[in-house]
Amino acid sequence: MRLRFAPSPTGQLHVGNARTALFNWLMARGAGGTLILRIEDTDFARSTKSAESTAIDDLRWLGLNWDEGADGGGRHGPYRQSERLHIYRAHAVELMSRGQAYHCFCAEEQLEMDRYQALRAGRPPKYIGRCRNIPRDDARRRIENGEPAVIRFRVADEARDITFNDIVRSEVSFNSEVIGDFVLVRSDGVPAYNFAVVIDDALMEITHVIRGEDHISNTPRQLLLYEALGWKPPLFAHVSMVLGPDHSKLSKRHGATSVSEFRERGYLPEALANYLALLGWSPGEGEELLPLDELARRFRIEDVGKSAGVFDPEKLAWVNRHYLKAAAPDRLARLAVPFLEQHGWVSQPTDAGLEFLAQAVPVAAASLDRLDQVPARLHFLFDYAAARALEDPAVRGEADASRNVIAALAGELASSGPLNDRETFRAVAARVREKTGAKGRALFHPIRLALTGEPEGVELDLAVPLIEKGARLAGGGVRSILGAAERASAFLYELEKSGR
Repeated sequence: MRLRFAPSPTGQLHVGNARTALFNWLMARGAGGTLILRIEDTDFARSTKSAESTAIDDLRWLGLNWDEGADGGGRHGPYRQSERLHIYRAHAVELMSRGQAYHCFCAEEQLEMDRYQALRAGRPPKYIGRCRNIPRDDARRRIENGEPAVIRFRVADEARDITFNDIVRSEVSFNSEVIGDFVLVRSDGVPAYNFAVVIDDALMEITHVIRGEDHISNTPRQLLLYEALGWKPPLFAHVSMVLGPDHSKLSKRHGATSVSEFRERGYLPEALANYLALLGWSPGEGEELLPLDELARRFRIEDVGKSAGVFDPEKLAWVNRHYLKAAAPDRLARLAVPFLEQHGWVSQPTDAGLEFLAQAVPVAAASLDRLDQVPARLHFLFDYAAARALEDPAVRGEADASRNVIAALAGELASSGPLNDRETFRAVAARVREKTGAKGRALFHPIRLALTGEPEGVELDLAVPLIEKGARLAGGGVRSILGAAERASAFLYELEKSGR
């Protein structure tokens, strides 16, 4: 079994294309087959090396490795259509020599007029065959004189049904009468999509083609080419499109749509890959959250549904939360560094700095959807300012009403050691309760205000030990953090100062 994924490097890798790549990967890996990566870059005006590099990086980030193709380290490659133009030209010449293709000199304006008149008359807007019977010697002479021409495939005059069994959609049929003679090679010598893809798939011995349903209308033309060239076509599976939550085509107005965007927002690759697998397919056994190798073991293209997959950001967030909780702390720390660097809180952290972040980031990530939300959750740790906190009227009002609790806290912390763990913090809180008689929210909310400068956030018995450990770090590529005793003292000072 040989499959391929063939992106066009004209933009970022859309999640719909990523799901197609994933389905090809799952089928290849589950069956012990070969996966090829082929870059279809013959749209020279829009294709860029940057887009190609990004697509390759995104596939690798998702964990979708390949066996042959661009930079894959396989037996062949890189496979780029721009480097195979001579192969397409040779096959075009072969078809022309057999009378199955011919030069067409029709100007684009004439073709547009023909299409307009056909539509106005209620006929299929196909090529009417104006250049079909130009003698080859005449055509050659016109070419030598510099007249631009495309090469068209000669569809048989006799109408017939072109039928194939789609693995996902069962039997699909088209009548050749509506197709018309289609372009194989454009006037600039660049092959058209349908021509290049047939040659590549045949020469690369592709056995199964999994692609989006938008390619169904291309299939009859490709089958005619397989027949003309004497090649056995692969099996086709056209999977549904990925739609937005409102069931319209997934687009920018729905939010992130490319793999790079989800990557930049702090989704984990295993989460996005797992979620994409669930769009139109189910691994069964009442399970959804599974690693790629297990998904591959269970995957059957026959089980993919015909209905469109609806991209649900909330479901993706749920999947990502699961993988964030399961991720190793040191990995989360490294992944969170770029987001923390944006705020100036971290800069090239040392091993000691990463060790501290490996304690802090998982505490924040445990209640978040993605890693770009970590800075807001750790704001209390890296950017504490008592005066700024008291600028909030609600905070100031509660602090005034709880002045005795804050004063008792400052006194206890001045004489106690660092609150390095939950038990030590709880012991200090218990002594403040004994001194003030405050309980529950009346006790812990003023403590939170004084030590974090925020009215809500990470659980106090997790937040306070982090504050103390960060204060002791003193560098390591991490911004200096004020300790708990200093925070309580500063908060009480600012409170009393503003009340004078």
